[in-house]
This record gives sequence, structure tokens and C-alpha cells, in this order.
Amino acid sequence: MDERALAERLIRYDTSTHDGLQSAAGFVRGWLESNEVAVEARDFDGLPVLHADVGATDPEAPTVIWHGHLDVVPAFDEQFEPCVDGDRLIGRGAYDMKGALASILCALVDVKAQDAVRVRMVCVPDEESEDVDRRSTDELVKEGLRGDFALTGEPTDLHIGVQAKGVLAFRAEIRGRAAHGSTPWLGDNAILKAHDAFRRIETLPFSRQSSDLFDRPSINLARIEGGDAFNKVPDRCTMDVDIRYLPNQDPQDILAQIDAISDVHVIKQFVRAPAIVSRRNPYVLALRDAVSEVNGGDVLSVGRDGASDAFAFLEAGIPAVEFGPVGAGHHGPDEWVSISSLRRYREALRDFVLTLPDQLAQTAPEQAVEGGLS
Repeated sequence: MDERALAERLIRYDTSTHDGLQSAAGFVRGWLESNEVAVEARDFDGLPVLHADVGATDPEAPTVIWHGHLDVVPAFDEQFEPCVDGDRLIGRGAYDMKGALASILCALVDVKAQDAVRVRMVCVPDEESEDVDRRSTDELVKEGLRGDFALTGEPTDLHIGVQAKGVLAFRAEIRGRAAHGSTPWLGDNAILKAHDAFRRIETLPFSRQSSDLFDRPSINLARIEGGDAFNKVPDRCTMDVDIRYLPNQDPQDILAQIDAISDVHVIKQFVRAPAIVSRRNPYVLALRDAVSEVNGGDVLSVGRDGASDAFAFLEAGIPAVEFGPVGAGHHGPDEWVSISSLRRYREALRDFVLTLPDQLAQTAPEQAVEGGLS
């Protein structure tokens, strides 16, 4: 089974559900074991986590982590039936990130016979989860999952994501004044006030800043909940706002600007730092050379608007990048991945591992750990 057929098979599992995740993880485990790759499976809060090591067994050998996730955001039933339009494989998760995961699995088999580099594949079930306090990748790293470099297969169009925006997600309460629905002028509608408050957040000074890889932060109104009766002016509501801030911004300064808006009371917040890895990191250079070889040209390092599990590795001092195939539309109705790029992606991962020892041999010892938060 090649990477395209494997991707199609993975797309057919509705991994926005518990049962779909269990079935897909069982298939992945069986596929790897049929290709003579030993797999360790464990339960994480009722969801399956898969881990496999191939290659070098010497504890002094360089270790790279290939990280992927099986879960997807919810979709209509028909989106779990993959279809092909020219070079496009269309379906939920094709781009984020079952296509990448299929290529990672195939590349893992490609490099299992070499003995110079240890490759650790980790496949998690909760990268898309709304539970910001407990995620499997964070727990695995806390428990001791380590490597010299980590790569997660998030969408990057075959570029190397050396930076990703930070996350500032918060829930705010907005208060108004209740009145009868027939006389709204006697009340102060909290839902309308929330909408107005969000529009003010979009115009705050932080929203107009930029950095070397990003032209602006991202600000999304994700949810508004309010009102308890159809014939009543709502006097209280909450809104969830998702801000992806720039590496040169301070989330506490952003919160201070938001707190200055009248009637907005932040009652819960989640902050995750930006991801930053040096372009001069020897592992990044080795990956760049491998991608350039199969992609027919130089590969630019890029910034990623979305956050990912790469931060869990960075927080532990492990340089980590995002790197995935070509496509578009992730989380949308027309999500697709380029079939030809899946092959190039697989070849780049394989060549990265096979050429890595030579790249490291040319690197000064103090440069080998450059990147992450080390």
C-alpha cells in the first residue's frame, strides 16, 4: 500500500469520534506490524496513542521524532468518503493531517533498515481537542519522550515551518440589562454588546503589528453564548475569542488592552507561547537540503498561523518544526492534499534521515542543540 492508498484508507475513518479513532488506530497498528515495525499502544483518557521506534539502537545515536495526529474536526458524512480530482485527494483530514501521516508511516518503513539514526514515530488522538489543559503530546513529553529534533506533519506546502504564532484564547463575560422582549429599548442587550466589544478588539493596537514572517496576528470570534428566554433581552453572555499572536508580542500586554474595554470581563484564559527554531539548526539544514532535492528548488522557511503540538517539544528544549505536504482547505468543506506532494514528502523524510549523519558530522558540537527553548 503506497502513501496515496494509505491516505484514502485513513480518511474513511471518522476520527472526530471516539469509535473512529479507535478503529483508525487499530488499522495503523496492524499496518505497521504487517510491515515488521513493532508498535507500542497506550490509552490516554480513553483514546489511543501509538509509538514506534526504528533504526539505531545506540543511545548515543541522533534521535528524531516524527509526530502526527489521527483526529480531525467534525464534518459531514460525505467528507469521509475520499475522492480524486486530478492531483487532488479530497476529504476530511486529507491536508490536516492524514495525508502527511500516511507518508510518515510509509517513510518509517523506508528507513527502518538503517542503523545510524533513531526515528521515533508518535501518533496522537487529540491535537484538535478543545481540552487545552491536558493533551497527550504534552503528557508524553513530561513523562520523558525525548529526541534531538522533532517534526510534526502539519500543513506547510512542503516548506519548513520554523515559526508559529502563539495562542491567546480567552472567555469573556459581557453584562447588560434585562427587559421584556417587546420593549428592548428598556434593556441593554449583552449579546449585541459582545459583538461590539469584539469589533473593538479587532482595532486594538496589537492587531496592527507585524513581524518578519507574519503580516498580522489572527483574531477569531469563535463562540457567543447568551440569553435564557426568547422573550427577554439578554442581560449576560459569554464570548470565546481565539487570538494567534506574533512572536514579538506579549500576551499580557494584549490582555491589558482588552481589559481596558468597558463591559468586557475576562474570566478564563489559555496562553501558549510561539514556536521559534533557528534556521541555522543543523537538523533544519539537513531537512532543507532533503526537501530541496526532491522538490526541485530551494525551500523557504515559513511562519505558521496555527499552533500545533510542536510547542510541547520546544518547551522541553527540543527543536521542533512543522513540515507537511501541499494542499489547502483544512477544517473547511473542500479540504484537499496534492497526491504528487505526498510522494515528495515521503521521499524528503526518507532522505532527511539518510543524509543526517553527514550533516551532523560537519556541525560544531555547540550548534547541534541550537533551537527550541534550550
